[in-house]
Amino acid sequence: MPIDYTLAEYSELFMLLAAFAYTVAFLAFAWDLAKSSKTIQAVESKLTQQKSGVSAGVAAGASVRSGRAGSDSRAGNDSYLADGNVRGWNADGGAVAQTADASMGYVGARRNAARVGVALTVLGALIHAAAVISRGMAAHRVPWGNMYEFCTTGALVVAVVFLVVLLRRDLRFLGTFVLGLVLIMMMVATIGFPTPVAHLIPALQSYWLIIHVSVAVIASALFTLTFAMSVLQLLQADRETKIRSGGTSKLSFLRIVPSAQSLENFAYRINAVAFVLWTFTLMAGSVWAEQAWGRYWGWDTKEVWTFVIWVVYAGYLHARATRGWTGTRAAWLSIVGYLCVVFNFTIVNVFFAGLHSYSGV
Repeated sequence: MPIDYTLAEYSELFMLLAAFAYTVAFLAFAWDLAKSSKTIQAVESKLTQQKSGVSAGVAAGASVRSGRAGSDSRAGNDSYLADGNVRGWNADGGAVAQTADASMGYVGARRNAARVGVALTVLGALIHAAAVISRGMAAHRVPWGNMYEFCTTGALVVAVVFLVVLLRRDLRFLGTFVLGLVLIMMMVATIGFPTPVAHLIPALQSYWLIIHVSVAVIASALFTLTFAMSVLQLLQADRETKIRSGGTSKLSFLRIVPSAQSLENFAYRINAVAFVLWTFTLMAGSVWAEQAWGRYWGWDTKEVWTFVIWVVYAGYLHARATRGWTGTRAAWLSIVGYLCVVFNFTIVNVFFAGLHSYSGV
């Protein structure tokens, strides 16, 4: 069937409008972090000024445990510091950093900027979906035939997965990071891999394209989400370490982010699901390769890196579950795994020759 170039032009217009909506949503989420950080600092500074009996050492960042009148026990109380940070005390009397709800539930004050960000993300995802669907309708096929289409579809799935998870968990603190990655993917597709609408090459004209690529995109979207959580985990872990040692942290927006342990546990569960999907991607790709080229495995560069990604995440899950690789080591393994995903879908497709070199670039 002939290409519908008019519909293809509408697809590009929808893509531009979606990028604009995502950009405004990105700014709204960034404003939410900045506003929350400023509000927290203002409240804590006010409480600090209201504290009586504060010694001169408090201004230097020292604890006010000794200056707290009428306190028979430190457990469960807060210590307000002159630098705008807050410490709490555990049952053993050790300082702990105050963070958001570990269950990531929707609690606390209403955050209007974050609500605007979510609404704009929904709007952007709807327009983005229209762009991807119209691209496929223009070519009379699934829109996953080249790097441009894979990046734009992948960006859409990342946004949708983020919105779906928001139905169960308050991950609005991730909005800036997730939408930043979505915008980067869209810019890479538009600037780095601009590809006109065309028919699929013979090797891609198979129902396995729908099965293999769709699952790979969903798995990659989940890996993107855990990548953002792992980065925040490292930042939060550094903040918690500084506060436990009596220091301070300038990243006060992390006050509305759950603890590093909570982020790690949730990222681990999501990575476990994504790993199952990636395993299916690897298996489906082998079956497709047998139908297209007469062999299940040929050590093609793309096949090798798909397996490398599987090994990295398998190592991450195994090390964390059986070897006690928790904390920052687990976060770095998750980050390394995602960097392998990015390398596989960019550098390998562009610079390595092989049977998978049909990305349209």
